[in-house]
Amino acid sequence: MTEGAGIRAGDLPDDLTAAEAGMWQAFRNGSVYDLSDGDPVVDDPHGGHPWGPERSVRARIVCWLLLDGPPALAGRVSALKLRGVRITGVLDLAGGTVGPYLELRGCRFDRDVLLPEARFTTARLVNCSVPRLEAARVHTEGDLHLPRCRFHNGVRLTDAHIGTDLMLNEAIVYRDRSGRSIAADGLTVGQDLQAELLESHGELSLRSATVGVSLSLRGARLANPYGRLALNAPQLTVERTLYLTPAGLGNRSLSGTTPARGTRIQRFECEGGVRLDDGRFGDAVDLQRARFAFTDEQELSLRRVQAPELRFLGERPQRGKVVLSGARVVTLIDRASAWPGPGNLHMGGFSYENLVPQGPFPLVERLAWVAAATAEYNPEPYERLAAVLRAGGEDEDAREVLLAKQRRRRESLPLAAKLWGYAQDGAVAYGYRPGRAAVWMAVLWAAGSLAFAHASRPPAPKGEDPAWNPALYALDLLLPVIDLGQVGLWQPHGGWQWLSAALILLGWVLATTVAAGATRLLRRN
Repeated sequence: MTEGAGIRAGDLPDDLTAAEAGMWQAFRNGSVYDLSDGDPVVDDPHGGHPWGPERSVRARIVCWLLLDGPPALAGRVSALKLRGVRITGVLDLAGGTVGPYLELRGCRFDRDVLLPEARFTTARLVNCSVPRLEAARVHTEGDLHLPRCRFHNGVRLTDAHIGTDLMLNEAIVYRDRSGRSIAADGLTVGQDLQAELLESHGELSLRSATVGVSLSLRGARLANPYGRLALNAPQLTVERTLYLTPAGLGNRSLSGTTPARGTRIQRFECEGGVRLDDGRFGDAVDLQRARFAFTDEQELSLRRVQAPELRFLGERPQRGKVVLSGARVVTLIDRASAWPGPGNLHMGGFSYENLVPQGPFPLVERLAWVAAATAEYNPEPYERLAAVLRAGGEDEDAREVLLAKQRRRRESLPLAAKLWGYAQDGAVAYGYRPGRAAVWMAVLWAAGSLAFAHASRPPAPKGEDPAWNPALYALDLLLPVIDLGQVGLWQPHGGWQWLSAALILLGWVLATTVAAGATRLLRRN
């Protein structure tokens, strides 16, 4: 009997071990082939307990079954379902087309798993120990599930195409020689990418990846003390929401959902920089209770991100920077305690249309938020905030923001302009409090009237003997445009000339500042 004829007839090859023969028959039957011991300590694929020949199969025989296996028994569908099996040698399916369903649970691989450019329907490795998974450009019509697996030298999914879901929940991935834990640049996932409670020791790279529904890193712990970035995902496209939020513990059925109140949770934590520049998100970027640990050189970079909603509700980073330059969101949901302090926040060109603060966020703290983002004077963040407040009907707060902008601008001016700014501020608050002008005018008019009432009547032109009216004379001095006919009639001398000149000058100052404020008001409207 030739080897090929035997396979087509379903006969067992002659060189199989007892374990491999059992796997061969289970494959034809489509049933689970379970070699586990029943002792959780012995069966732990990540533990140190040795698994002998009675639990071992050769990777070559596994590849044989998957690529060119025997026919299924009558009325059955062939499938490779292994549990508690040790696979020796390199499992090399590079470039192959795997038709049977593949599911390995609690298995241990001695060598790397090589799947580059392979094609699967659905493949599931659950709670397996794998030295390294090499799966660049792998293609699946259905799911690729890798939950609770442990990868000792990284995972490569560069340019992979996953038809439905990619699952990495509770996986533990250590870095490869290049410093990356998961290299998935150019990855395409048809539906969800779930990596909840993932432990990543190295750089998680998702550059230019595309996710058809949501990307969930709920409860994940990313750490890369060896490099600058723990999450490197520029030009990431997620059709719905990116979750960097807590995950519930102890109930796997709640995976992919927000934990209910009272559930024991694990936050998303990241030790190392995060880069999401130029990302596109269909629904939101959610940072609820996220915790970041940066060095002074690292940052949470959201440059030019576009999303309908940004939920900036994490913990304030103690070091490092938050960069939102050029980002565009419709609704910003934030908390005062989430933002870093002065010098560590950059928002040049950051655009948002609605503000929804969670918890108290008084205007004085909102102004400090803007000031923290502008180490040097920049009018754009103030004008953006004022426009959003005005659109929400908070006109008084909008005026306070624009007043704060003028005061910030004043500090960058030369001395003469700065003094003029102080005059405008004290007089009418740069036109944003025009009622002050009336108060000052009334005070100066009363003071001038009282002073001129105690003065002797000044001489009038020859041939004229008008009635002396100190109040009308003081008002004529204060009004720079309107002529009441009093100033030309009287000719004060000595100190009264200086008082008259002071009132004229103060009148012009008030008129100029009111005009400047009115011009700004008309320009805004």
